[in-house]
Amino acid sequence: MVMTAPTYSQRAILPNISWHTFETILAEMGDHRATRLAYDHGTLEIMTPLMPHEHNKRLIEKLIDSLAEELNLNLKSTGSVTCKRQDLQRGVEPDSSFYIQNEPVMRSKQNLDLSQDPPPDLVIEVDYTSASVDRLPIYLALGVPEVWRYDEPVMQIYQLREGVYIPCDVSPTFAHLPLTTEIPRFLQESLKIGEIPMIRSWRDWIKQQIGN
Repeated sequence: MVMTAPTYSQRAILPNISWHTFETILAEMGDHRATRLAYDHGTLEIMTPLMPHEHNKRLIEKLIDSLAEELNLNLKSTGSVTCKRQDLQRGVEPDSSFYIQNEPVMRSKQNLDLSQDPPPDLVIEVDYTSASVDRLPIYLALGVPEVWRYDEPVMQIYQLREGVYIPCDVSPTFAHLPLTTEIPRFLQESLKIGEIPMIRSWRDWIKQQIGN
């Protein structure tokens, strides 16, 4: 029997797209849509996530919310907000994003303008290896401090240091907890016991870690 990798999203690549056309597409598609866009120097990727992708994304968001609560961190969830800069000819819509360190700065803002606002402190990418446009260089150019990439069952954390992304086993944002091993474990556990019991177990694990 031939085993095939699961498909979490459908993608289309459009070459030779001008920045003006990219902006027009964003405006025409509006904010209330399921698609995610990435633009890098004329190449546009349009991704439509499927249920496994969205399921993992939402679970990771819940884990982050629980982490912030247990560690007494404030955050602002900004979802798939469009992060773009014309001067860099780059734009991207992450699967999820958060302001944590810069939460006080962004708390009351309703729109994101990267010409004057900081980029999200943390972005999440799910099902990364199937992407046709490499988003990590886009996040690097935009100056995103921390990127999590989850490609089931592998989790990677990248921290921006001196102009490059450094792979880390722990998250500097969340008390240096070993999230690259534990998040995949808890995501798999949710398939056995369900989401709510998994979140309870996750909270117990966090309390045990910070109590040691």
